[in-house]
Amino acid sequence: MGARGTRGTGTSLLAGIAGAVALAALAGCTAQPVEGRGGGAEHRSPVHIEVPPTPSGTAAPATTPAPRPSAAVLWTRGDAGRQVRELQARLRQLAWLFDGPTGTYDDLTEKAVKGFQGKRGLPRTGEVDSVTWQRLLKMTHKPGTWELYLMGGQPAAAPDPRCTTGRVLCISKTTRTLRWMVDGRTVSTMAVRFGTQYTPTREGVFHVYWKSRHHVSTIYHSSMPYAMFFSGGQAVHYSYDFAARGYAGGSHGCVNVRDEAAIAALFSQVRTGDKVVVHW
Repeated sequence: MGARGTRGTGTSLLAGIAGAVALAALAGCTAQPVEGRGGGAEHRSPVHIEVPPTPSGTAAPATTPAPRPSAAVLWTRGDAGRQVRELQARLRQLAWLFDGPTGTYDDLTEKAVKGFQGKRGLPRTGEVDSVTWQRLLKMTHKPGTWELYLMGGQPAAAPDPRCTTGRVLCISKTTRTLRWMVDGRTVSTMAVRFGTQYTPTREGVFHVYWKSRHHVSTIYHSSMPYAMFFSGGQAVHYSYDFAARGYAGGSHGCVNVRDEAAIAALFSQVRTGDKVVVHW
């Protein structure tokens, strides 16, 4: 019994070692049987496993970098306000936008932003994120008042004291706006522009002395629709050039109105003899 039991135990040990060797070989490792007793072998496991070194010239597996946080979106389509107006003015400086500024983030603004982003290798989202905005700031200058309000839209100035009684076209050179006022009440406001340095618009108190719906200048042969004359050849009238170019242009002394619908309504209400005040 003792001999048979000893033989069985030895057989089981050899079988276990063989199995461990086979398993290690399948795992890509080498297996070595332990040395004889002595030499410190009594503290070692029956099987010694070694992992083969990485072959020379083989790079270690690359780790996937952590995703970078996306830039915060500042403005997108549908937004409105002075900051959007500044965005549009800066896009105009780089010739990515030709209309406006309007102060409303519309489809043309979105298209301009996409073009700017694509040219600079940024994601073409059409939204202005912090990265896009910083790049735009570095390439442009801070827009002035008339760049921000190139096509009008500046809030009207407070009425001059001479405008508070009667029927008055109250025209501010400071904010480039016209208030149509009746007995101190503002009926409508609209953007206007004036004459150039060499043909300035006169300042003071005048009266409308003649109205001409389809007027054409006899001096410059230019169209002056809805003309309301108040001082010599100077009149308040609609300007196709103002509607197209904004404050980039100027008149020969007249008060140009950009909004045709607005001046058409004004023309129908103003009477000969109504007061005109042009002031700073």
